[in-house]
Amino acid sequence: MRPIPFALGVLALVAAWLGPLPAMASRSFAAHMTMHMLVVAVAAPLLAAGVAGGLLDPARARPHLFAPVPASLVELAVVWAWHAPLLHQAARHGAVTLALEQGTFLAAGLLLWLSARGGAGVFALLFTSMHMTLLGALFSLAPRTLYPHAAGALAGMSPLADQQMGGAIMLLVGGASYLAGGLWLTAGLLRRPAVVTPP
Repeated sequence: MRPIPFALGVLALVAAWLGPLPAMASRSFAAHMTMHMLVVAVAAPLLAAGVAGGLLDPARARPHLFAPVPASLVELAVVWAWHAPLLHQAARHGAVTLALEQGTFLAAGLLLWLSARGGAGVFALLFTSMHMTLLGALFSLAPRTLYPHAAGALAGMSPLADQQMGGAIMLLVGGASYLAGGLWLTAGLLRRPAVVTPP
């Protein structure tokens, strides 16, 4: 186990769930998106890095359950489903639904980051970076608010500006995190010595 990344991952979850963000999330899309990104794009990769390859790594014990491409499709389904208007509004205005949303975000994030190995892992992380960027751009560039919510938690911010900020957070943090993970895996693959088969 690598204690430093694991501890940092736990701290990211504490910041997301025990700080001011849950209370702000009911009225601010940007606050809700910050929680989301702290869970899937900060805490999940740090927690996965902390246990990867060790005795606590579930992918080591059951590798057949941790295939990178299926894991990326689970992440896609979870993220896009919770941003459908009905589920998104339920999560922002109900404590139980918010806990369910955040729990599934963490589970899907851990599944993907623990699965990310080899060339398929590179594809899975880059694919996730692409759909996170697409969803973030949708929120940032939409000409109207996509969900009914009050003015943003920051003073003087309109609901549309709050949504645009939330989209930018998703685009930059989410897209960058998965892109960096994909590039890190790629660099690791390139550093491996070539296997020469005897003639």
